[in-house]
Amino acid sequence: MHKSAPFLVSCLIGLSLAGCAGLTGPKEETDTQEPAPTKAETSREDSIEYADFEPDVLYLLLSGEIAAQRGRFDVTLVNYLKAAQKSRDAGVIERAMRIAQSLNGDNAQKQLADLWLEVDPDNLQALRVSAIQAVKRNELDVALGYMEKIMDQGGDADFDSLAAMAGNLPPEQQEELLVLYKELADRHPDSPELEYSIALLLKVTGDPGQALDRLDPLLEDSPSFQPAIILKGDLLYQANAKQQALDYLMINTRRFPANRQMGTLYGRMLIGEGELQAAQDEFNRLAQQYPNNPGLKLSHALVALENGQTNLARQELTELIEQGHHTNEANYYLGRIEDQDGNTQLAIGYYMGVKQGNYYFPALARTSALLAADDRLDEAVANIRNLKDANPEQAENFWLLEVNLLLDQNQQEAALETATKALEEHPDNIQIRYARAMLLDTMDQPGRAENDLKQIINEDPGNAVALNALGYILTTRTDRLGEARSYIERALALDPENPAILDSMGWVLFQEGQIKPALDYLARAWSAYPDPEVAAHYGEALWMSGAEEQARIVWKEGLEQDADHDVLRETIERLTDNGDL
Repeated sequence: MHKSAPFLVSCLIGLSLAGCAGLTGPKEETDTQEPAPTKAETSREDSIEYADFEPDVLYLLLSGEIAAQRGRFDVTLVNYLKAAQKSRDAGVIERAMRIAQSLNGDNAQKQLADLWLEVDPDNLQALRVSAIQAVKRNELDVALGYMEKIMDQGGDADFDSLAAMAGNLPPEQQEELLVLYKELADRHPDSPELEYSIALLLKVTGDPGQALDRLDPLLEDSPSFQPAIILKGDLLYQANAKQQALDYLMINTRRFPANRQMGTLYGRMLIGEGELQAAQDEFNRLAQQYPNNPGLKLSHALVALENGQTNLARQELTELIEQGHHTNEANYYLGRIEDQDGNTQLAIGYYMGVKQGNYYFPALARTSALLAADDRLDEAVANIRNLKDANPEQAENFWLLEVNLLLDQNQQEAALETATKALEEHPDNIQIRYARAMLLDTMDQPGRAENDLKQIINEDPGNAVALNALGYILTTRTDRLGEARSYIERALALDPENPAILDSMGWVLFQEGQIKPALDYLARAWSAYPDPEVAAHYGEALWMSGAEEQARIVWKEGLEQDADHDVLRETIERLTDNGDL
């Protein structure tokens, strides 16, 4: 509420009895002290006709002013609302509405909008507020009724804004809104905004084909309607017509070079298609055109970094920090640049400049790893623990960070102790419990790992990762193959294309002697994720099926990734003569 103080004071300061009486219409407000009026000015004021407020209304307005000067804006709003209701004066209503909006007072805004429309049924501001409040109450038909009245008066009804917000609505309400929009379009067949909004809703409801069909006639009639051009490019990309989308947006970004949204969409699509130099050129063009937009500078820097132009990226990121924009992201990526160049201390300095946001924990994790690599593991752990104590609301993330650091440094006993302490404080943390389960399996304690994984599954039956891990441990550590397969089947039903789960299914089937179906799953896993452990399993299944040469090829490819992989090496040595490929 403190941020609203300057606005409210500018609304209220200088209010006097004469000023209150003059609230019959909106006036320019100022918080500057005016000089005393001259005799001529006083004579002119005598001719002004003031509204005739009752004393109780004047008292409410003055009390509201005093409350605002004391920072009690809630009291100010209550007093102005009562004054508006008592006086039914348009100026008081408008002033009260401005206060209600600055305080995000939805209930007060609805009451004032209703009152305003009673006093002035065609007031555009009151209709807009009424529409917004109806949307917040999920009364979509009521909202569109108000918006239609705005459109009938030639005002901007913001149909597209409501359509864009539909992504936050439940599916049934999205469909309801779509029906209502189509009914409106039937009544107003020449409204480009409505046609665009319907296409936007069709995109939200997952029907890009129909959305494109709706856009085409609109763009034939209005070929320069830029929001529709942007939407069409987006829809083409979604519909997997990616090259067509890129060509379409390339042409139109040249037709409308000042359209930042269009250029940004085109640049992001280029990144998605791996056309990084073209993307860098596009973001450079936009950054030159909008030099005061730090988001474009950041995008340009990151694409330059992907293109290996580290000096350019470093320059742009440094400028962002100097200007105080996107400092967390800029520090993180500068840290990565110095990290890759082997400048450890510089990298740590930049990483430590990340103070919050999505990059905070990745930066802290990398700082900790660099300290550990410099034989400063104790310092890294102490730093994490100090931060955890200083930020108790984030304690679980710091615990997990410490566990992972210790695991990466092969400090298994310390990691197990840390994970156990963390679970004593946060027994419901699935990530820490899963980390401990994997650690226990590595430490040849499959029974305890099984207990942890079963606890996760009891709390989260749809956790495909835990189901797969439990099934795999039972496959490799026990003879309970039927039970193992049941867990893996549940995981596969939840995530049917996950290569780790496909590998587990193939391996449990192989252990059961079902070599042909095992090969199908293992081949899919190898194709999606050619990992050394998958190579060990797939190669062994091929070997046992008689396809020895194919097995050797798979194993060789696995060794190229990790020549010392324990599982792969053990498999090759067990099945071949002294591991000879």
